[in-house]
Amino acid sequence: MTPRHPLLVAVRPVLDAVGATIVAPDQRDPADVPLEWDGEIVAAVRLPPLHGALDRLIDAVETELGGRLPTLSREEKQLAVRLLDERGAFILRRAVEDVADAMGVSRITVYNYLNAIHR
Repeated sequence: MTPRHPLLVAVRPVLDAVGATIVAPDQRDPADVPLEWDGEIVAAVRLPPLHGALDRLIDAVETELGGRLPTLSREEKQLAVRLLDERGAFILRRAVEDVADAMGVSRITVYNYLNAIHR
């Protein structure tokens, strides 16, 4: 669905950032979030599945920092861990191990970065 309505144009950047999609009102499922404007449902938001959420978060951080995690400097990796932590990445099962693998560091290094953040 191509967003033409001003509400849809306004929310598009947020939806893109979280990996959600816009669906037409007649295509919405019960789990979709309706978007209402002046009493009329103009579209619905379909949230992405949890499967792949960490990969999407890592991709977003890499885009924001301008490089793949393994190529970042130590300070940039610390910032990447901070951003991932702020976005809830580490509530996901095995996230520390997966982020460590993606960065090319040990999980102890990621735990050290997290400990420094939470001090």
